[in-house]
Order: sequence, then structure tokens, then C-alpha cells
Amino acid sequence: MGCSAFYLYVAGSRPTHVGVVFLTVYIFLLICIYKINVLPSPSLPLVTSTFEIYFKKRRKRTTRRKTEEDDQTKKKKQDQPNYFISLPITNPEITRGIQAVQDIVVQKDHRLSQAMIRYGSLHVTLLVMHLSNEEEVGTAVRALLESKDAVEELLQGKHLDLSFQGIDDFRNQVVFVKFAASHHTAALTEISETMKKIFQEKGILAGENRAFKPHLTFMKLSKSPELRKQVKKIDPHLYENFKSHYFGDETLYRLDLCSMLKKKQPNGYYHCESSITVGEKNGAEPDDAELVSLSKKLVENAVLKAVQQYLEETQTKNRQTDGSPVKTEEAASGNKNEK
Repeated sequence: MGCSAFYLYVAGSRPTHVGVVFLTVYIFLLICIYKINVLPSPSLPLVTSTFEIYFKKRRKRTTRRKTEEDDQTKKKKQDQPNYFISLPITNPEITRGIQAVQDIVVQKDHRLSQAMIRYGSLHVTLLVMHLSNEEEVGTAVRALLESKDAVEELLQGKHLDLSFQGIDDFRNQVVFVKFAASHHTAALTEISETMKKIFQEKGILAGENRAFKPHLTFMKLSKSPELRKQVKKIDPHLYENFKSHYFGDETLYRLDLCSMLKKKQPNGYYHCESSITVGEKNGAEPDDAELVSLSKKLVENAVLKAVQQYLEETQTKNRQTDGSPVKTEEAASGNKNEK
């Protein structure tokens, strides 16, 4: 029996005992070694070349598959969102309530201090997008400005007060404050979809495949890679006393185009490329930008007044030193008093 024929015989047989299998393979190897060293056979190179071709093809398929996976991973990383439309949270009542929850959670598990969102960064995300360069950032800014009229039309000239009540989570990885009323969620969803359409019409890769669920995140494990090695899940019992707590209302007044990666502002809020104001703000209460502008004007007026006073005092001293009319009048007045 030839080596190749014996190989086919072994491959086609179905032994029922493991020992028989090993014995058969062992005999086959001995015959092959014998034929290689003693009896030259034209069938052996055929078997060898068949194995070589098989392994080469397998290596090629594995390499191609790995290259495709690397390309997909690279593309996925390049397309990850790096900008978003933010609804900033500015109501002190909401921020104080969230800070109270954060403090209690940290007291129970100090490791979670690394997972906390600082009060200056609190916001609701309406839309995420990937902007590859400054040119696309400029396009996104124009899309944001153009979306103002569409959002105003949805609001119909009225302001939208958003109530926040209760706490929920995403797979115990992200903890957030919920909206109290479903119609608020529906209104924000409509605004988000409208803006998404405007951005996409301008060629901006905006939006996600999953359903939009507006929420106010204040704690997430992904903030710290080191923390995720220690804590796999956030225990809901840490904040169970606040699961139905009312945090307050936030008026939809401003929407910002923010960067996820650029350096944050001194107050902790994200780097903002552009903003639009929508709806009506309650009363005549100034927003943060108006307060900053007013403060600058007060400082400028105070500095100007101080400079004018300094110049007047300096001019008066110079006149007294140079024998100016001011000095002469004072001397004359002094002589009259002596008489």
C-alpha cells in the first residue's frame, strides 16, 4: 500500500477507540518516514504539495481577515462622535440637588468620585456628530445657525420648561436624572430629529443608530479607565433614596455646538464653537453671557473713574509745585487770614 493510499484509508476509516487512532497515525508516520528515506515515491511530493497549498491558502485567508478587521476598527474609531449639540443646565436648584446625590454616593463608595460629572459640565445631549477638520466644524456652525428658525417654529414662540425628576441608569454603567413628563421627551426628540436632518443635508455625519433618549448624566464609569478595572457596575442602592426625587425645572433657552475633546472652559463647561438662543426666557433674568458682559462694563467704569481721579490729583500737585494760579490764590488767601 502506498503512503498516499494509506493516508486516504486512514482518513476514511472511523475507529471507535482512541488507542486505535493513535496506533494508526503512528504506523502511517513510520511508513511515510520509511518511504522518504528509503523508497522514493512519486506520490509523496503530491501529498506534501497538497498540504503546503492548503496551509498557504489558510494563512492568506487569516491575513486578509485580520487586515479587514483592522480597517473596520480604524474606520470605526475615525467615525466616533467628537462634537455634540448641548442643552446646558444652568438652574442652581438642579445642580445643587445633583451635587447632594453625588456627595452621598461618594461617602458610601469613595472610588466613584472619579465617575462624577462636575456641575459646570451638566447638560442634555440632543445630537452627536463626527467632524474631521475645521472646515467641517465651520459647516456644522452654519447648520446650527440655520436650525434656529426650525426650532423656533417647533416651539411656536413659547418657552419650554423641562422638569427633572427621578434617577435611572444604563446597564449600571451610566446614572442619570430623568425627565418628569413624557411630553418633554417627545418635544426634545422632535427638536433633535429636526436638527439632525438639517446637519445631514449639509453632509455632516450626525446622529446615532440607537433610539434617542434625552437624559441628564451625572455619573458614569467610562470617565476613568482605571476605575472600570475596579468597579464593574454602579450599585443602585447607593442612590435609592433619590430615585423619585424632584430636582427642578430647566428652560430651553440656549443650544451649543460643543467639542468632546478640546479643552474645557474655566467654569467646567465644554469648549463651545457656536450657540443659538431659542424660545423665551422667563422674566427678565439675565443669562451667564449677559452677567459676564455687565460685570465687564462695571469693572471698566470703575477703572476709568479711578484713572480720571488719579489724573486730576496729579495735575493739582503739578500746579502747586510750579507756582501755578492755584498756588498764588492759596497764598493770597493765607495772607488775608493773617490780617
